[in-house]
Amino acid sequence: MKNYFELVKNEYQVFLNFMKAKYPMFHNSNFFFRDLQFGILKYLENKGIKINNSEAEELAKKLSAYFEDSKIFIKVNSFGWRLNYPEFVTKIPGDPI
Repeated sequence: MKNYFELVKNEYQVFLNFMKAKYPMFHNSNFFFRDLQFGILKYLENKGIKINNSEAEELAKKLSAYFEDSKIFIKVNSFGWRLNYPEFVTKIPGDPI
């Protein structure tokens, strides 16, 4: 497998915004391993890179560990995290924050 991990890791902000457009991702929301796996598949597919499910699973494991180390993912259990990404805070429309 080529070094797709470095590609996604180096573009993690773009990747997270891509994921937010596809999945309900908000600061402090739950996020699941399979959503990460399939999000990686779609993200790379949009870049013209085709990988299979097992490669996406391996990438998801590596990327989730990176996000945990970066404190972007807070582990909740063996298949999910709480998203710690203040850039994705939601607010009530018209409410100044």
